[in-house]
Amino acid sequence: MPLDFKVPIFDVKNVNFSAASQHILSNVSLEIFNGEYIAIIGPNGGGKTTLARILLGLTQPTSGEIKLYGKKLKAFKNWEKIGYVPQRASHVDENFPATVEDIVKMGMTSKHSFFSILSKEEKQLIEDSMLKMDVLDLKEKMVGKLSGGQRQRAMIARALASKPEILILDEPNTGVDMVSQKRFYALLRKLNQEENITILFITHDVGVIADDISRLFTVNQKITICNSPKETLSCDEMSALYGIETHSIHQHKHHEH
Repeated sequence: MPLDFKVPIFDVKNVNFSAASQHILSNVSLEIFNGEYIAIIGPNGGGKTTLARILLGLTQPTSGEIKLYGKKLKAFKNWEKIGYVPQRASHVDENFPATVEDIVKMGMTSKHSFFSILSKEEKQLIEDSMLKMDVLDLKEKMVGKLSGGQRQRAMIARALASKPEILILDEPNTGVDMVSQKRFYALLRKLNQEENITILFITHDVGVIADDISRLFTVNQKITICNSPKETLSCDEMSALYGIETHSIHQHKHHEH
């Protein structure tokens, strides 16, 4: 689907954030439009997670303005439109007493208590969410017994259960092997292209998705917005500036998903 550049989903103007007399974000302005697929990179401590939390209304900026779907953040009520998978969401205790299906059902508990009876449509939505993230065949498995890549996909399926229009993922690939990462990014790209879900994710490894992302935000207190990631991404330059892993950019060849 084409990108929609009418009203931005997020409209951020001159946002600053300080904590314990430390300046973490400085004069950050950005817009995110419907249908985009954006990577956020930057060094540890550079403010990436803080920026994501500010976009979600979980952290209040020191100054600046944020609008969500044209409304000021404080007035925004439709949070089911936004799916969020925080850092280490897939790191669960191996004895955690829940199946994959239980975990995905939890994505609906903003509307229900966990024990309420779901409608036929809601059950179908849970099944569709598992299918989209390739975990339907694992639905009866205990989540603690899954591999890192399988758990990660189950957590995204949980976020999809509220039918979000935008997904925000904070370092979803921590501790996941390269084969699982590539499969994961192919599924994300499919969500973006076929479901028109806007995707924003924080990562340390842009190499796997260098050809797919529509824009790249580099955050290191200030923000730099790059509209043509393929031209900008160079191993030496990015590694030196942002301390990120870009080992696979040179070998990566574009392929259709």
